Amino acid sequence: MARAKYKSKAKARTKSKSRAKVKSASRVRAKPKKAAARSKAKAADRFDHTFRAIYDHEIPWESDDVRGLLTLPPGVQVKVLNYDPVMKRIDMKQRFPPGYVEPAHTHKSWHSILVTGGRMCVAGKDLHPGDYVFGWDIPHGPYEYPDGCEVFIVYMGDPSHHWEKDSLLKHRNIWNPETEEGKRGVEAHVEKRRAGKV
Repeated sequence: MARAKYKSKAKARTKSKSRAKVKSASRVRAKPKKAAARSKAKAADRFDHTFRAIYDHEIPWESDDVRGLLTLPPGVQVKVLNYDPVMKRIDMKQRFPPGYVEPAHTHKSWHSILVTGGRMCVAGKDLHPGDYVFGWDIPHGPYEYPDGCEVFIVYMGDPSHHWEKDSLLKHRNIWNPETEEGKRGVEAHVEKRRAGKV
């Protein structure tokens, strides 16, 4: 009888050990499964999860007249740093030449703008590096860039600008340039508008 008790206890210990081995083995196997599931979940959301660190000189400036992202009057340059087509997010730099006027416009996106160089004059404010602008789908502008300007901008949605040529041709500059290059730029843009060109 004592032997029978001993054998049944030994069997119970062996069974519990084998169960523990199976559990720990399934835990070991579960880790790669969880990692694979997380990876699949990231892939399923279709967002670009790539980490990037980019030197400014690695990405060239492009004419938006050719690129066609913004559909603004000619002269704007762009440098696209990141684009996620699923999120519809574009991170880019934009460069406006001295004297350029960005017409009052709307777009089906919001944007956050940080001025990084030059001057941006809009909404009664003369903005300089470090200053910020937010806009959405209600009309905003015009913007004047009497001495040229460079900005970092994030668009969420379609960045195409919708504006009216007549409104731009009638625009009268409010802000004065502070540089010789700016004076030449403003004069050239004013003359262009007088000739009916944008």
